Amino acid sequence: MKPSAHIEGIIKNLPESPGVYQYLNSDGVIIYVGKAKNLKRRVNSYFNKEHESYKTRMLVKNIADMRYIVVNSEQDAFLLENNLIKQYQPHYNILLKDGKSYPSICITKEPYPRIFKTRTIDKTSAEYYGPYSFGNTVDLVLETIHNLYPLRTCHQHITEQLAESGKLKVCLKYHLKKCCGVCENIVTREEYLKYVDAARKIIRGDAQELQKEMLSEMQQLAADMRFEEAQQIKEKYLLIEKFRSKTVISNTTVRDVDVFGYEENGQNVYISMLRLHNGSIVQGQTIEYRKQLDEDKEDVLAHGIVEIWSQLDRPNNDVIVPFIPTFHDDNVHFSTPQSGNRSELLKLAMQNVRQYKHDRIKQSDKLNPDQRAMRILTTLQQMAGLSELPMWIDSFDNSNLQGTDAVAGCVVFKKAKPSKTDYRKFIIKTVEGADDYASMREVVYRRYSRLLEEGSDMPNLIIADGGIGQMHAIREAVEDGLGLHIPIAGLVKDDRHRTSTLLVGFPPKEVGMKPTDEVFMFLTRIQDEVHRYAISFHKQRRSKRRTESELDEIAGVGEKTKKELLLAFHSIKRLKEAKLEDIQLVAGTKRGSDIYNYFHGKISS
Repeated sequence: MKPSAHIEGIIKNLPESPGVYQYLNSDGVIIYVGKAKNLKRRVNSYFNKEHESYKTRMLVKNIADMRYIVVNSEQDAFLLENNLIKQYQPHYNILLKDGKSYPSICITKEPYPRIFKTRTIDKTSAEYYGPYSFGNTVDLVLETIHNLYPLRTCHQHITEQLAESGKLKVCLKYHLKKCCGVCENIVTREEYLKYVDAARKIIRGDAQELQKEMLSEMQQLAADMRFEEAQQIKEKYLLIEKFRSKTVISNTTVRDVDVFGYEENGQNVYISMLRLHNGSIVQGQTIEYRKQLDEDKEDVLAHGIVEIWSQLDRPNNDVIVPFIPTFHDDNVHFSTPQSGNRSELLKLAMQNVRQYKHDRIKQSDKLNPDQRAMRILTTLQQMAGLSELPMWIDSFDNSNLQGTDAVAGCVVFKKAKPSKTDYRKFIIKTVEGADDYASMREVVYRRYSRLLEEGSDMPNLIIADGGIGQMHAIREAVEDGLGLHIPIAGLVKDDRHRTSTLLVGFPPKEVGMKPTDEVFMFLTRIQDEVHRYAISFHKQRRSKRRTESELDEIAGVGEKTKKELLLAFHSIKRLKEAKLEDIQLVAGTKRGSDIYNYFHGKISS
């Protein structure tokens, strides 16, 4: 698309150096912010070629003006771009989605600090560690700290002068040994701050260092014959050991590292980070982005890394990632391990981000149930290469027993939900014996010739409960017989009679699916439902035929009498074995005699 004369003039004067560019619409609103290693080349690329993405074409169409900022390096450009995106929230940039506020651990800046969990950050009055977005890490850390050290939890403002004045009194927590009683100066401020420093080491992941100090103190106390005090230190040592066993990554030599996981779901992107210090997970964070254009995952991950690091104290120089992001910093080393302890850490980060994605999707589905249906249908459309969403799906299955009582069923799913009022049953009329393909051709032809006569719409997809043969049978009826063009798919079961493969197209091709995929579970549900429906109809027909073959031969026995007899005797076999009087009690004297005589070969008088 050719730029306006105004934009063309700006492009001619752009420098070939790193920088950040901002596109504005006719109202002067910033609609896109981008970075470039070479500003002139990058900006020019928007206007000298046709873009495949619809959103990119719309972006270029709406550019009325532009600004740019020259920086010293590509790294500076990246950081500036990230800051400007957060500041202006441009319409066409990836946007950081507001998620829930994750908790941090707070250590107040009071004379006698308190340590607690919070979601509110005010760095003028406290120091913070976190945020933590996975599991019960915060609760585990705080539980360990308060079990080790009797730190106060009250909200009183306590100074040294107030503690020494005798005006304050200890509360119940002191008597429960949950507080050290600083309000009455039972423990000095110096001693109390030692507790806080030890707690800070646990939070930072330096519990191993604390254990070394405890071990040394225990040995000294034992040497001085102060065994009770040594025992108290030992109990604290074991508490920390228990805590570390729940947080330290087993069998790893990795010490200080940031590990990132990355997952996508359509336009939504999820990025998680696990921070290790001395082999322990000490922090975790997950964020979510909404892609606006077709951004490369390497760019999105780079933005996520910068965003997460901006919320934490400092980055680690050693970073494990699933792929290398477009992030350049000479002090940071990225790696994508394929095996060993570092690979296990990457798997853990990926596990966390997948769980987060799963939770977010479940939350979203609860708020908007139709969203899940549309997501499944969109995925199925892409997998099967359909030109439109399969809002209406028909599925067929045959059922017979050695060629007898041959029937078929058609179940209908509309908007990914069963539409039971549209289900249809078919008694096979033109096929003799067990010929599944011929039976399929018959019922499919009958189904859609009827819809044609009624002037009805047609389904967006037909699914056969079978493989290639069933698909060809449907195609012969739909395309060759009726001249209709409806996409056809097949569902194949494995040797355990479970859904295994989706077949699409002609010649049919297999489409890979995982058993955990939503589409796989949806198709399995369709297959199970059509099989259940056809089998149920077949059983009804078989049961009715068995009943008809016996009682319908007896004169005077109608539908009402048949139902009463079967209700009373439960089967034809029991009816044959019944006494005359018992049959007469149900069917009457004359009719009961006729039934008894029929089964026992006697002539009615």
